[in-house]
Amino acid sequence: MPSNRPFLLEFEKPLAEVEQKLNQIRDLAEESGADFSKEIQNLEAKAQSLRHEIFTSLTPTQQLQVARHPARPSTLDYIQAISDEWFELHGDRGGFDDPAVVGGVARFNGQPVVMLGQQKGRDTKDNIARNFGMASPGGYRKAIRLMEHADRFNMPILTFIDTPAAWAGIEAEQFGQGEAIAHNLREMFKFEVPIICTVIGEGGSGGALGIGVGDRVIMLEHSVYSVAPPEACAAILWRDAGKASQAAEALKITAPDLKQLNIIDEILPEPLGGAHANPVQSTEILKAALIRSLGEVAAMTPKARKDARYQKFRNIGVFQEMTASA
Repeated sequence: MPSNRPFLLEFEKPLAEVEQKLNQIRDLAEESGADFSKEIQNLEAKAQSLRHEIFTSLTPTQQLQVARHPARPSTLDYIQAISDEWFELHGDRGGFDDPAVVGGVARFNGQPVVMLGQQKGRDTKDNIARNFGMASPGGYRKAIRLMEHADRFNMPILTFIDTPAAWAGIEAEQFGQGEAIAHNLREMFKFEVPIICTVIGEGGSGGALGIGVGDRVIMLEHSVYSVAPPEACAAILWRDAGKASQAAEALKITAPDLKQLNIIDEILPEPLGGAHANPVQSTEILKAALIRSLGEVAAMTPKARKDARYQKFRNIGVFQEMTASA
């Protein structure tokens, strides 16, 4: 059924039908001058109830679809919305300027900071230009150049994660993809300035972790974070990418799962319907959380910050085996 929404996920279609009917009655009431207030009120209540029912019971696969929604706010959307001033910087000083990674200096809440993250496209043409947010080695070298600049001039670092994975092409390996990501991981543990990392959409594999070592790791409610995209995981384990839904269940990619595993520190609620349904409200929620987190981390001494950051990531993956008697 046609809808005024630019893009619909399959599970959103029943809600879109109600919203379309609601819009039709509103238009009819405006044109005819008749009183349809009761019908409008009933449909508004039905739409709200359906929206709540859908978005509070999403499966991991549906969460992934929301995280990949083409209208979901991107890194540049958030940076430009939350910063008072923003100046983008380009290049890795090695001959490359990867458009899949954006970053620069900004003024956030009255304070100079460096902001950076992966940038997906809004349509097919833009996605091709941005390589679908999958960074090359040059992208990670650009990121670490900006973060070193931040550390040198005592500016906090805010990173925004939104990538299915790092670029896995032959040229990426030839130019040292693994080394570039590993170098970032090592150096981010050394920085003395506060680092706040936010998963705003899809956080996949080492591509996400290459800018994901922080004092605080935050996730938006409908974002995902995993060791590999479910399609890749299914292709590796079962030689069948069609089993991606099964892989998504097993990978524990949702924010509640990752909070329970102590991989992330905080889950930020999204507007009902997802961040793409109300980008302004989503931006306000994110900005408030970043101000709060930055204040907490900035209150620590540089040594305490580095020690806590190191210990935070050392603790990931620690588990206990329970005996049958226990």
